[in-house]
Amino acid sequence: MTETNTNVNRQIARAAGTVMFAILLGQIAGLVRGIIVASTFGTSLELDAFSAANRVSETLFLLVAGGALGSAFIPTFTGLLAKKENDSAWKLASAIANAVTLTLSLLGLLVALFAPQVVHYAFGLSKDSQIFALTISLMRIQLISVVMFGLGGLIIGILNAHQVFLIPALTPAMYQFGIIFGALVLSPRMGIYGLAWGVVIGAGLYLLVLIPSLIKQKGSYTPTLGLDNPHTKQVILLMGPRLLGVAVVQLNFWVNIRLATQMPEGSVSGLTIGFSLMLMAQAIIAQSVAIAVMPTFSAQHALGQTDEMRSSLAASLRGVILLALPASIGLMLLREPLITLLYQRGQFDALDTQIVSWALLWYAAGIVGHSIMEILTRAFYAQHDTKTPVIIGTIAMGLNVVFSIMFSKLFASIGWMPHGGLALANSFATALEATVLFIVMRKRLNGIDGNHILRGTIPSIVAAMAMSLCIFGWLYLGKNTSLWILAPLGVIIGGSVYFAALWLLRVPELQYMVSGVLRRLKR
Repeated sequence: MTETNTNVNRQIARAAGTVMFAILLGQIAGLVRGIIVASTFGTSLELDAFSAANRVSETLFLLVAGGALGSAFIPTFTGLLAKKENDSAWKLASAIANAVTLTLSLLGLLVALFAPQVVHYAFGLSKDSQIFALTISLMRIQLISVVMFGLGGLIIGILNAHQVFLIPALTPAMYQFGIIFGALVLSPRMGIYGLAWGVVIGAGLYLLVLIPSLIKQKGSYTPTLGLDNPHTKQVILLMGPRLLGVAVVQLNFWVNIRLATQMPEGSVSGLTIGFSLMLMAQAIIAQSVAIAVMPTFSAQHALGQTDEMRSSLAASLRGVILLALPASIGLMLLREPLITLLYQRGQFDALDTQIVSWALLWYAAGIVGHSIMEILTRAFYAQHDTKTPVIIGTIAMGLNVVFSIMFSKLFASIGWMPHGGLALANSFATALEATVLFIVMRKRLNGIDGNHILRGTIPSIVAAMAMSLCIFGWLYLGKNTSLWILAPLGVIIGGSVYFAALWLLRVPELQYMVSGVLRRLKR
């Protein structure tokens, strides 16, 4: 590895650390939000209706301005900046912003108009269902947030391309604050509707906090859709396959929700909370690295720096495995005391804890796969290849649906809560998808320095085994201890043992991190 590659990788690591800190704040806010909402509504039918309605607005955002747009826009926009074509870059940004606003506004109006049909066919709810009308009303309120999220997502891409990471990474916290406001201030007067309006307030904060940073970039706005702009056409062409991929992923969520609605009450909310807890760990670990590395990947590809990209990818994969493995095992082992401590109060009872912890057990098993996939897909998008991940992802999601049906029936047949099978299906299909993506990218780059990745993975496995034994021991010895001690101390013991083992095994990433912290403390 050359000195240049090392410097680039350290820059990525510093950016990832910044994003990780901001995402951690957002996840803490999300955790507080979840605790407040669970305490207020438990896993009730009202919260099931809110979760289902929220899925609709989230699907629209992801289809038009979420993953599909980000995977197509950021590589193109960053490539133009890397080549010093700033005017073209800002014309592209203007065209995409106008298109996103127009498209999401029209789609939002159509979905609001045909909301009864959407609720009936998407969720399998009949007009006689207790939550049919409620889901429609909550959906129409939350659709207001779609345009704000769309523009916010685009601005985040622009700022990341300029190596601005902190403020964009804080936007999820702003969104959570809006929902917390809705739960604490609005819901006592408006019930579950207060939560829906909290989503709208959160979306507004999500967008507004980005505006000052965008203004500092001194870009120019052009009132055009850029239909004759070749760069706009390139973004649209790249979005096509990715749009299909996002649609397939969302279809899988819809299938899971529909399957869960046929299961015992609370299954939908149990899966939602369990999945959000898994995503909390995955976001802190993998998304922080992926967000930081995406502009670097894109610039390296635009400048033809294949060796540098190979080095950055290997370092990123090694880093996420180093962090994802203990997170996965730790959540699996400590899931029940953590959920009891965080959620079991108010309307959220012991049965709700069992429902959520069962889902989390199987979701947590997939953290490593989700994290690896997060990095690898960014590498494909940076190469302006949205087709390969979509083809692989479509096959994986098809298998996910099959696995969901198989595993849920299997779980039910042996007396286990069937919604756990849906979570296991997600983890298993994701692991298969990550494996195939790795094989394809390895062939494309003529290797991904697998020995370097393996040299980091083996110590991680050894350290994770030591961590697991210590957590098991603590849970046995402290079984009569207060949850306020059992759960937090379990996390502290597990984390301390893991990182101590890595230090003894002389893992360079940890030594670099510690030396960096010490240097900052001396300043």
